[in-house]
Amino acid sequence: MKWPSRKRSSKPQPITEMFTPASSAPTVSIEAAGDRSIATGGGGFSGIALTGDNARVVQLPAEALRPVAEIDAPPGLANLPGRPLQFVGRDDVLQKLDAVSADTGRVVVHALHGLGGIGKSTLVAHWAATRRNGYVAIRWITADSPAGVEQGLAGFAAALQPGSAQALVAAELAERALQWLATHTGWLLILDNVNDPADIAAVLARAGNGHVVITSRLSTGWQTDTSTVRLDVLEPAESLQLVTDILTAGSPRELDGAADLCAELGHLPLAVEQAAAYLAQNPLTTPRAYLELLTQYPSDMYVHAAVGARPERTIARIWRVTLDRIAAVRPLAVDLLRVLAWYGPNSIPASLLDDLDDPPAVTAAVGVLIAYSLITPDPATATVSVHRLVQAVARTTDPDDPHRTVIAIGNARIRAATALHDALPDWNNPANWPTWRLLLPHIEALTNHTAHGTRITAAILDATAGFLHNQGSSIRAIDLFHHALTDLERILGPEDPETLSSRHNLADAYLSAGRVGDAIILHEQNLTSRERVLGTDHPHTLFSRSSLANTYESAGRVEEAILLHEQNVTDRERILGSDDPHTMLSRHNLAYAYKSAGRVGEAIVLHELNVADSVRVLGPDHPDTLTYRNNLAYAYKSAGRVGEAIVLHELNVADSVRVLGPDHPDTLTARNNLANAYLSAGRVSEAIRSHEQNLADRERVLGPDDPETLVSCNNLANAYKSAGHVDEAIALHRQTLPRRERVLGADHPHTLVSRNNLAYAYEAAGRADEAIALHEQNLADSVRVLGPDHPDTLTSQNNLAYAYLSAGRVGSAIVSHEQNLTNRERVLGADHPHTLISRNNLANAYKTAGRLGEAIALHEQNLADRQRVLGFEDPDTLISRHNLADAYEAAGQTCKAIALHERNLDDAVRVLGPGHLSTVSFRNSLVNAYKSVGRLGEAIAPSSSERGR
Repeated sequence: MKWPSRKRSSKPQPITEMFTPASSAPTVSIEAAGDRSIATGGGGFSGIALTGDNARVVQLPAEALRPVAEIDAPPGLANLPGRPLQFVGRDDVLQKLDAVSADTGRVVVHALHGLGGIGKSTLVAHWAATRRNGYVAIRWITADSPAGVEQGLAGFAAALQPGSAQALVAAELAERALQWLATHTGWLLILDNVNDPADIAAVLARAGNGHVVITSRLSTGWQTDTSTVRLDVLEPAESLQLVTDILTAGSPRELDGAADLCAELGHLPLAVEQAAAYLAQNPLTTPRAYLELLTQYPSDMYVHAAVGARPERTIARIWRVTLDRIAAVRPLAVDLLRVLAWYGPNSIPASLLDDLDDPPAVTAAVGVLIAYSLITPDPATATVSVHRLVQAVARTTDPDDPHRTVIAIGNARIRAATALHDALPDWNNPANWPTWRLLLPHIEALTNHTAHGTRITAAILDATAGFLHNQGSSIRAIDLFHHALTDLERILGPEDPETLSSRHNLADAYLSAGRVGDAIILHEQNLTSRERVLGTDHPHTLFSRSSLANTYESAGRVEEAILLHEQNVTDRERILGSDDPHTMLSRHNLAYAYKSAGRVGEAIVLHELNVADSVRVLGPDHPDTLTYRNNLAYAYKSAGRVGEAIVLHELNVADSVRVLGPDHPDTLTARNNLANAYLSAGRVSEAIRSHEQNLADRERVLGPDDPETLVSCNNLANAYKSAGHVDEAIALHRQTLPRRERVLGADHPHTLVSRNNLAYAYEAAGRADEAIALHEQNLADSVRVLGPDHPDTLTSQNNLAYAYLSAGRVGSAIVSHEQNLTNRERVLGADHPHTLISRNNLANAYKTAGRLGEAIALHEQNLADRQRVLGFEDPDTLISRHNLADAYEAAGQTCKAIALHERNLDDAVRVLGPGHLSTVSFRNSLVNAYKSVGRLGEAIAPSSSERGR
C-alpha cells in the first residue's frame, strides 16, 4: 500500500527506538529532549542509557507486543456515523447487502455507487446498525483519499490495541490493522466515499475472510470480483414519506405541494432532506412556498442549509467537489454536463454531443461523466439520462463556483441550442417521426429554461411547431409558433422577412385549429406588410395573397376568396407567364374556389385548361400533369360526372405504371384514387378488388406499418362496409386502429379517423353502444388535442350526434346536433358546406322526433342555401331536395313531396347518371311516394326502367 510521503526533519533522527516489555507496568516513555542529550531511567529501564539527538524509549504493556493474529476485537469497536431519525425505502438494496453478510469463507467486496446525495452512506450506516449480521467487528473508514484510508486504518489498530497508539506512527498502525484483517474472519469493513479505486487497492489485497462494503460516486474501475450495486433515487411515495416524517415529527404541518416539491427535486434523498429540514425550521413556509422559492431563487436555495446542518453537505457543494475532480482530469466533461443541463433529463440522444469536440475527446469525457454517476447511459437506445437536479444546478449561475459562471453557462446554452437545431430532421418524411418524438422533450426543456429566445431557438420552435402541426397537434403547434413569432418580432422587428414567414406559419396553424378569424387577421397583416416591404409583385407577396384567399374560403367568404385568386392568376400570368408552374397553381386554387361557390362548371374549365397546358408545357408524363389530371377527375366526380372521373383515374393509373413503374408510391396513390371513384359510382366489387390489390402492393413495397399502407387498410374496410360485408369491415378497422396508434400515435388525426370509421362499422352492424363509446372517446380526444373549435372536433361532435340518432337516443341526438350547428355557424360561417350538413342533420333529427314543422323549416332553408352557395345541380343540393321531399311526405304534404322527388330524379339522371347510387335511391323514393297516393301505374314505370338497366 502506498501511503502519502512525509516531510523529513532537517534535524538528526534518533539512532535508537527500542520497545521493552514490562510485565504489568503501564506504558512509560523516557526521552532525551535536547541535542546531544542523554536519558536514563529507573524501574523497568534500570541500567539503560541512550545517547543521541532526541533519543526516545517507549515502554509498552506486554499485551501490545502480542502477535496481531492473537488479538480479538474488543466490545464496542464499531464506529458507525450517526443515523438520521427518518429512513425510508431501499428494501431491495438492503436485501442485497443482507446477502453479503451470508457469504462466508472468503473476502466479499460490495461496491454501492451512485450520484452524490443519493444516500449511499446513509443507507450503509442504516443497514450496518439495524440488521442482524453477527459481525465480530464493524469499522467505518472515510476513504476519500490515501491519507484518509491510512488514518482510518490507524484508528482501527488503535481501537484494537489502545496502548499501541502512543508508540507507533500512523503507517505502522495501519500495517497492524491490515495484518488483523488478513488473519481474522467475520468482520465488516466499510470504506466510505472512495474517490479512486487505487486508494483502497492494498486494503482489498490484504483482506482475509471478511466483508468489505464500498460507497462511491464511481461506477467503474473496481476489481473484477467486486459486486456493484447502483443506488437510484427514491420512489415518489418514499420521498413524500420522508418529507412528511421530517415535517410532522413535532406537530402537524401543512403538506400541500409536498409531492410536487419532491418531484421537482427529482426524489434525490439529500435534496429532499435539505428542503424538509429548511421547512421544519421555518413553520411559516409551506412546501408550495418553498417550491416557488426554488423556482425564483434557485442559486440561493441549492446552497442553503438549515441551521445546524453541515454547510458542505448541500447539493451544490457536494457536486462541486465532484466537478473539481473531473475538471482536473477531463475539463471537457464539465462542459458537456453544462450542455446536457439544457435538455430534458431522460433519453438524451448521445449524438447531440458529437460535434462539441473531436470524437475521441467527447467519448472520453462522456465516459468520465458515466464513471462519476453524473449521467446514466442506455446503450440499447444510444441515449443518456441526467438527474433533473444535477441539470438545475449546472445551469444555475453562482459567482462563487468556477463551474457555474455566467459566461460558462451562457455558452453552454448556445451550444445546446445549436446542437439541437442541427439534429432536427425533415418533418415531412414519416421515417423521421420517431426521431422527432425523441427530441420533443428536449426541445420543450430548452424552451422552458430559456427566458429570452434567440434566432436559433426561434428556428427550433418554428420547425417543431411544423412537425406538431403535421401530426394534428394544433394547440401545441400554435403555442410554439406564437413563441417563435414573439421572439423574432423582438429580435428582428415585425416586418423582417423571417418574421413574416413565422407569422404566416402561425396563421396557417390557426386555420387548421378552426380559429379562422385569427388566421384572417394575421394573413391580412402579412399581406399588407409584404406589399409594403417587398412590393406587390414579389413571389412572397403573391403567396400571402393566395393564403389569405384560401382562408377567406374556409370562412365561407367565397366571393372575397375568388377575387383574390383571380387577381393572383392575373398577376402571375403577367409576371411569370401563363405556362409557369406557379401560375398553374394559382389557376388550380381559383378552380377550387369556384367549386366552393357552386360554380362547378367554371371550376372544370380551369382544371381542363391546367391539364391541357401541363401536357403541352411539361409533357403528358410529367408528375404535375398527372396531378392536374387527378384534380380534374375529382372535379368531374363532384359534378356527378363519375364516369368521366373514372376514365381519367384509369388513364392516370396506366400512365403512372408506364412512367413510374407499378410499385412507385405515386402509382399506388393513383390506384387508390381509382378504387375510390369505383366506389362512388356504385361499382363496389371493382372498388374492393382494386383496394385489395393496392393494400397487398403497399404492404409489399412500403411495409405493413407505413402510413400509406394504413390508408389502404382504412379504404378497403370502408369498401367492405359499402358492400354490406360489415364483419370484414369491422375486423380490418380493428386491425388498423391499433397499428395507427402504435405508428402515428394515439392523438394523430389519422388515428382519430380510424376510430371514427370503426364506430361507423359498429353502427352498420347494429352494435350501437360500442359505436357511441368510440365516438364519445373520439370527441373527447379531439377536444383535448385539437381544441373545441377545430373542424375535425366539430365533425366528431356531428358523428356522435348521428350515432345517438341511430341508436334511438333522439333527445341526445337533437341536443348534440343543435350544439354542433351553433358551433359551426360561429366557427365556419352560416354558408360553409359543413354548416349546411349540420343543419341538414338537425332537420332529420327533428323529423325523427316528430317535430315535422321545425324539420321542414330547416330543410327549406338548407335547400335554398345550397342552391345559392353550391348551385342547383350539386350532389349535396340534390340530397337537400330529397330530404325536404321526405319531410313533406311525413307531414302529409304528398303533392309537394312528389313534385320535389320528380325534379330530383330528373336532375340526378342528367347530372349523376341513371346508375349512380344516389339516382337509384331517389328513384325508389319517388316510387314509394307514388304508391302512397295510389298512383301505381306511375310507380311501376320507374321500377321497370330500373330493372331494364
